[in-house]
Amino acid sequence: MSSFVDRVVLHVQAGNGGHGCTSIHREKFKPFGGPDGGNGGHGGDIVLEVDPNVHTLLDFHYRPHAKAGNGKGGQGSNKTGASGQTLTLKVPNGTVVQTRDGERLADMVGVGTSLVLARGGRGGRGNAALSNAARKAPGFSELGEEGETIEAVLELKSVADVGLVGFPSAGKSSLIAAMSAARPKIADYPFTTLVPNLGVVAAGDTTYTIADVPGLIPGAATGRGLGLEFLRHIERCAVLAHVVDCATLESDRDPVSDIDAIEHELAEYGGLQDRPRIVVLNKVDVPDAKELADMVAEDIAKRGWPVYQVSAAAHQGLTPLSYAFAALVKEHRAAQPPVEPTRIVLRPGAVDDSGFTIEQDAEGTFVVEGHKPERWVRQTNFSNDEAIGYLADRLARLGVETALAKAGAVPGSPVRIGTQEFEWQPTDPNVSAMVSARGTDVRFDQSERPKASDRLAARKARRQPGADEVETPDTD
Repeated sequence: MSSFVDRVVLHVQAGNGGHGCTSIHREKFKPFGGPDGGNGGHGGDIVLEVDPNVHTLLDFHYRPHAKAGNGKGGQGSNKTGASGQTLTLKVPNGTVVQTRDGERLADMVGVGTSLVLARGGRGGRGNAALSNAARKAPGFSELGEEGETIEAVLELKSVADVGLVGFPSAGKSSLIAAMSAARPKIADYPFTTLVPNLGVVAAGDTTYTIADVPGLIPGAATGRGLGLEFLRHIERCAVLAHVVDCATLESDRDPVSDIDAIEHELAEYGGLQDRPRIVVLNKVDVPDAKELADMVAEDIAKRGWPVYQVSAAAHQGLTPLSYAFAALVKEHRAAQPPVEPTRIVLRPGAVDDSGFTIEQDAEGTFVVEGHKPERWVRQTNFSNDEAIGYLADRLARLGVETALAKAGAVPGSPVRIGTQEFEWQPTDPNVSAMVSARGTDVRFDQSERPKASDRLAARKARRQPGADEVETPDTD
């Protein structure tokens, strides 16, 4: 059974960030020495990297789930938590990374090419990093962010210079074995090759790679045989070579019709019309095959394609063919634009970009979307009133409250940021800077403020259909 895998769905989860620490320095004769809670460590990333020693996606087929290390929580005495370990996954050269929806994320060509597929969560800040002139000893710290969770489709497209196409048993594997050190499976029955084979050939001062596409038959571009599964492996080839079996025993086949059938499938697949072609008439060591090759060589040459008569089994005519491949490959490489160094691209935000948007959904909830507000909400401990007050101050400074008022929100209007939904109460700027007891905020007086469970029950009751209808008692 073949162990070649060229398409997998990979489920990755980056590491979570560690929580910040809430701590106060204490020692003899110094009972309150100030905040000394350390920051949490960042979560580890998931990185894909091209490795020349990896040739298939088989490892991901058996282990499709990957998770990076989590960051450690901060500690007292200003000790920062350790960052999670980055997980580097090795992929073969030519791997295309895309989303489930087909959006291409990266085309990983070249040894050493890397991609950060999922970023680890940011570690939360400890109370030592949150202290300021108005809040000298915060009684709270930030929570660590969760790492990104991504489902990515990895698709391998072989990076070969010459692609061999042809009917089953045309001798493609034998040709690769005769021209290179590759040793693919060779037998006298169709569909012997179930996976693309790759070989390295040296001709003069040019070294190139050669690959074959197994199972091409009429209808391959629409799913018949194995062609649709492996046609992607010739997308990167600079030269396409038709390998034709001149010794076939099938009476309804001849070299010209075989070439036309394969050309039809390549046209149906698309994107290969501009590749130069070479026709290889194989198995000319058989007398009848040699006679047939001489008959059709002139007709094929009229199409403008070079024709070579070879015998992979007897190693006849391989040297001229090898140098012909090398010449076309060298010409293709010379026509490629020079590789430019990686540029650092800076994309400053627009002057009028507030960094968030506010929309009202069908239920009347004001939805705030934006990187900063959503990240701040994720890092807030909502069981700590002081942390909630700190979040309210940050949102007010960002302009969220002003934008909510302009959008039509009134005190008590439901607002949702990320996964948190709450009733909006405008922040009093004269009260926000007042010092409260650690872990509390004077704006959230628990004696007058309903509990969170009561507020949630009231909000659900308002959303029930017919909640505004008054039930009239039956007087009959």
